[in-house]
Amino acid sequence: MRTMKQIAVVMILLNISYGQFSRSQSVDIDEPHTYTPPRHYFQTSSFDEADLEDDVAKNPLDRGPYFDISASRNVTALVGNTAYLNCRVRNLGNRTVSWIRHRDLHLLTVGKATYTSDQRYQSVHNPQLDDWSLKVLYPQQRDSGVYECQISTTPPVGYSMMLSVVEPITTIIGGPDLYIDSGSTVNLTCIVRHLPEPPPLIQWNHNEEEINYDSPRGGVSVITEKGEITTSYLLIQRARNADSGKYTCLPSTANPMTVHVHVLNGEHPAAIQGTVGLRGSIILTFALLLLIIGLRDTLPVR
Repeated sequence: MRTMKQIAVVMILLNISYGQFSRSQSVDIDEPHTYTPPRHYFQTSSFDEADLEDDVAKNPLDRGPYFDISASRNVTALVGNTAYLNCRVRNLGNRTVSWIRHRDLHLLTVGKATYTSDQRYQSVHNPQLDDWSLKVLYPQQRDSGVYECQISTTPPVGYSMMLSVVEPITTIIGGPDLYIDSGSTVNLTCIVRHLPEPPPLIQWNHNEEEINYDSPRGGVSVITEKGEITTSYLLIQRARNADSGKYTCLPSTANPMTVHVHVLNGEHPAAIQGTVGLRGSIILTFALLLLIIGLRDTLPVR
């Protein structure tokens, strides 16, 4: 009897040990192995090269291609100056990169090949940086709009960018004619807008000749404030008759603008304008008179 009890106890202990062993094995086998893409996958808010290397080390599986969106989505270019829309693609593999124009869904480039008759559009690949840039030669304002960099995955994934082609605008406040009292200070203010960076130089001319700020005349100076909007002030103290004439503001990277300065010796601008207007009226009347005489001579005599 004692022997039977001992055998029963041994059997119970074996069953308990086997059950614990089975449960420990089932945990290892049934534990789910899920893969979570890193936070940089596709379009994310930032891109960190160190974090990417950590992600690759932790996740050796191929994550597929994705965009590096550290660069700005907005690109501004000047009319006539080559524009570049940069698209950086990681883990491209055997996929291809295409550029599409949104306004008409026109396919512009596939890989390195141009797929449009407009040869101003070109694809530029930099393998060291994984860049696939869309190069636009001689851009015009009509080229402004949304362009999409697209990867040939299934389904395709895209990254949109906005191209703004602008023409710099140069203005002189108060133009095209300024009337200044003799002996007062002439203040010509030239404003340059829509430049991606301030012009390196703004030159002022008087009657087609560059102004010399160190001339014996003295009292002539220029102040330039550079920024998103660049402003240049030409100051001429103690204005005299010789200071009258045409003044031109010439930014090195924008169009010039001209203003005519009239230095008055006690005259009123309205009187000058009235004299000019009267002279124009006399000329117009004389021209009409000649036209009437010419028409009368061509009419048949009855």
